[in-house]
Amino acid sequence: MDSGKLLIKSGTVVRNGCSVVADVLVENGVIVRIAEHVEADDNTEIFDASGCIVSYGLADVHVHLREPGFSEKETIATGTAAAAHGGFTTVCSMPNLNPAPDTVENVAIQQDIIDRTALIEVRPFATITTGRSGDEVVDVKALMPHCVGFTDDGSGVQSEQTMLEAMKQIAAEGGILAAHCEDESLLFGGYIHDGEYAAAHNHKGICSQSEWGPIVRDTELVAQSGCRYHICHMSAAGSVEALREAKRRGLPMTGETGPHYLTMTDMDIEENGRFKMNPPIRSAVDRAALIEGIKDGTIEVIATDHAPHTAEQKGKGLAGSAMGVVGLETSFAVIYTKLVREGVISVEKAIELMTENPRRIFNLGGALMEGERADIAIFDITTPFTVDTNNFLSMGKATPFEGWKLYGQCVLTLYGGKVVWKA
Repeated sequence: MDSGKLLIKSGTVVRNGCSVVADVLVENGVIVRIAEHVEADDNTEIFDASGCIVSYGLADVHVHLREPGFSEKETIATGTAAAAHGGFTTVCSMPNLNPAPDTVENVAIQQDIIDRTALIEVRPFATITTGRSGDEVVDVKALMPHCVGFTDDGSGVQSEQTMLEAMKQIAAEGGILAAHCEDESLLFGGYIHDGEYAAAHNHKGICSQSEWGPIVRDTELVAQSGCRYHICHMSAAGSVEALREAKRRGLPMTGETGPHYLTMTDMDIEENGRFKMNPPIRSAVDRAALIEGIKDGTIEVIATDHAPHTAEQKGKGLAGSAMGVVGLETSFAVIYTKLVREGVISVEKAIELMTENPRRIFNLGGALMEGERADIAIFDITTPFTVDTNNFLSMGKATPFEGWKLYGQCVLTLYGGKVVWKA
């Protein structure tokens, strides 16, 4: 794109609940025209998007980039390369880092690495409590201009009093709290879902109440505080019902789930660390409830919870491996193949869940419209591919989707009109 002009021809443009075959003209980093037919001059590069979905860049509000502090697992450079490979142009980074982003100074350490090395937009979360300890609430007012929201992801805030105080401060500043909902008193050393597979293979299970119980608790705190509250990585039927009830009450609550929870059950698990994450993949009943949740609008966001670890950390079986799997490079393809192609949801709904809703809820901005920054992803929906971790740009290789045959591979990602991934 030396000329600064790119014409994306004949792709299926998906936006605002509609799909239409159209051309998209990008010039100097901006979307300048979307129309049924756009003429190209001699200085315009052309990309044939026939047989492809053209979307605004995907947005993932739940990504672990591991830097600073854990660069043996992932770096902001490798994580954002993986994101671009998957069609993402905006990601929100989780705060289980060293140092934790619990002060303006500590967020600045991460922001400096982002400014120097990120391929796409990275919006960092700040912690809810100092050091993610669950005890002292951070200086919310000071941190607000420097973060996309507040979360202690990786651990839940166990104290009701601390959570209420955090909600009051965040509400006063117009912020959003993203909650890792986990009652640690109900874990009992569990590491996969407390269901059929765990019983059959003598594994310690994690009950669903450990997730939905804190949501029920926090619903009442949201009612008291008025805080905008987003539920991270929902996996259980009880969580869907708790959020549905909160929305019936008109409370400002939203939620996300992940591709693995929507497409797998605990009976798909194998004796391998690549099937271990927190919360765990649960039962067929839970999966059905999550699907109904995205269909009826209870769950508004699909996020990956991309959580890379070293091969050694993931190579110790279900009991011994670290919690977390990678997902940025397979997310759209898994959703397209297993939900869109099979008629569970429309492609328009998939794009709503993966870019439009997260951008709205977290005030990320951007849309596939004339005059907007040219953050664009193009997905080939006609050519199948097999998930092969040797092709991943992430340092993390542990994925439950290894070997799956999928459609919807990202073939081009633009960030601000610049090519950040091209197949």
